[in-house]
Amino acid sequence: MSQPIIQVSHLSKTFGAGDGAVHALQDISLSVEQGEIYGIIGLSGAGKSTLVRCLNLLERPTEGSVVVDGKEMTQLSEKELRLARRNVTMIFQSFNLLMQRTCLKNICFPMEISGVPRAKAEQRAKELLGIVGLADKAEAYPAQLSGGQKQRIAIARALATDPKVLLCDEATSALDPTTTASILSLLKELNHKLGVTVVVITHQMSVIEEICTRVAILDGGRIAEEGKVEDIFANPATDAARRLVYPGGVVPQLMDPKARVIRIAFNGGTSYHPLIASLAIDCGVKANILGADTRNIDGKAYGTMLLGLPEDENEAAKALAYIRSQHNVTVEEVGDHG
Repeated sequence: MSQPIIQVSHLSKTFGAGDGAVHALQDISLSVEQGEIYGIIGLSGAGKSTLVRCLNLLERPTEGSVVVDGKEMTQLSEKELRLARRNVTMIFQSFNLLMQRTCLKNICFPMEISGVPRAKAEQRAKELLGIVGLADKAEAYPAQLSGGQKQRIAIARALATDPKVLLCDEATSALDPTTTASILSLLKELNHKLGVTVVVITHQMSVIEEICTRVAILDGGRIAEEGKVEDIFANPATDAARRLVYPGGVVPQLMDPKARVIRIAFNGGTSYHPLIASLAIDCGVKANILGADTRNIDGKAYGTMLLGLPEDENEAAKALAYIRSQHNVTVEEVGDHG
């Protein structure tokens, strides 16, 4: 395996001191591979934004190390850090555009700071406008743009220094669902075409499932769980992960507390096999769907479904045997009758 482009080891961040100290991050270790889209998710106050700001040393960790592209960021001088940050750029929820500058000039800004000649900077800015689909907005001002367009300009600006890593701090939180989908599609496209590594900070599991390959779940300033997105969706192992994967609760209140109920977990089988319909057709068993929280990721089914089984023991046993015979499905009983 190649050397990770980001390696965080035993990172902690404390604000304040003494009794008033706030331990925002505690003993965080994670790695991000070159060219992947990596997600960091947690509820409000979990420490997500603090962590992403530690990755480019906008916040200096209290303890631990942050290695990006082979450089130990905490050991760099201010000049070296400024140069290193050209490789680790950032987009924000609030866009952070300069309102008095045109879109073209906004994109030129980081290149101006880096000493790129004006003509070369403007040529590159025009290329980037084309890449993000806003070639006609060079002379427009941010106030004339929609939220999605502003974020596209912010992405173009972040790409101006040809970074190796793009940090996205709640970059779609201020956008409507349709615009969010278009920005996520753009990030996937940029990742594929440019090879830029993308780190996505969000509180929305839908964002993670849409574009990320791996995810770290933060809870109370610690990593509760980390792994492949499909594995965590299929079998969340911690309470923090279950709260995010099943925000409505895994087991709803049942009308009959003595009902025989099973929970089916879909672990990546095809989304296009109608399990419950097949159960009825192949076995002649009718099961009652009590609740479901399933999702389709690249044609594969993940999530859980609660089924109420027939009272008849033979019918229930037949249903259980049939479901257990299916690939990429696990079953557990969560209610007993009798």
